[in-house]
Amino acid sequence: MIDDITENLMDENEKTMDSLQKSLAKIRTGRAHVGILDGVRVEAYGMRQPLNQLATLSTPDPRQIMVKPWDKSVIADVERAIIQAGLGITPAVDGESIRLPIPPLNTERRRDLVKVVGRAQEDAKVSIRNHRREANEMIKEGEKDGDITEDLARRGLEQVQKITDDFTQRIDKRCAEKEKDVMEE
Repeated sequence: MIDDITENLMDENEKTMDSLQKSLAKIRTGRAHVGILDGVRVEAYGMRQPLNQLATLSTPDPRQIMVKPWDKSVIADVERAIIQAGLGITPAVDGESIRLPIPPLNTERRRDLVKVVGRAQEDAKVSIRNHRREANEMIKEGEKDGDITEDLARRGLEQVQKITDDFTQRIDKRCAEKEKDVMEE
């Protein structure tokens, strides 16, 4: 039973890490990164589709993203979707492709982005702590019901805390890396 609880805890914590990764990918640094376009959905062919299903995305240099739609007839739709996404980037259409020049971040904007990273970090930690609380409650309930011995419950609680500490360290490390990326010129 303890193994099931800790396995479930690991699965839930991994989901939290995936969610954190997605949140951090949307925070732009001073360098071009196609991940900032992940949330862009384009109205084309009568339905909304992710941009990466309509075009090739690349970064030819550190300050530019290149969007090359496979069908030239959707270029205007792609441009409109990028503008509506509110990324703070003005697309430049050059016939067959769209160039997205990434403006350098000023110091104030960098500090704001670090705060956004901090909020994402805290949200992830709260989620991890909630998973820990749920796992601990399940262990204590199992002990109360007689399904788990006292020694096994104590070891289970220690194991849950170790898993929680490991994930908290991973969150801190990943967010520190992102903060460093944001603050680099």
